[in-house]
Amino acid sequence: MTKQRPESERKRLRELIEEATVDAYDEAEELTGLLTMIQDNVVCPFPAKVIGEEVKVTGFEWPGQSRSLFAVCRRNKKEYQVDLTSLEWMEPHPEGFEWVEAYLAWLEGF
Repeated sequence: MTKQRPESERKRLRELIEEATVDAYDEAEELTGLLTMIQDNVVCPFPAKVIGEEVKVTGFEWPGQSRSLFAVCRRNKKEYQVDLTSLEWMEPHPEGFEWVEAYLAWLEGF
């Protein structure tokens, strides 16, 4: 479901997407650019929830050949890969969260 955003936020997301994908020739390269920005700018670890249970996000991975991006999550000494779209974000958001928002907007065809 597309979230209605104010114009200033839409403009900022477009700028972030452009910055991450400026040299990309196809969708896979665009995704690589966005993943690189997320890995370089989102400060881990940070808390989030998955199906209502708190987890610690320790990093991000791209499974390849897919538009999906996984959050690497730890809970009870076990590690899980969770599709980023399945995370429930807790306040305050981690530093660099705007790159996650840019990725999610890109997924929506923003």
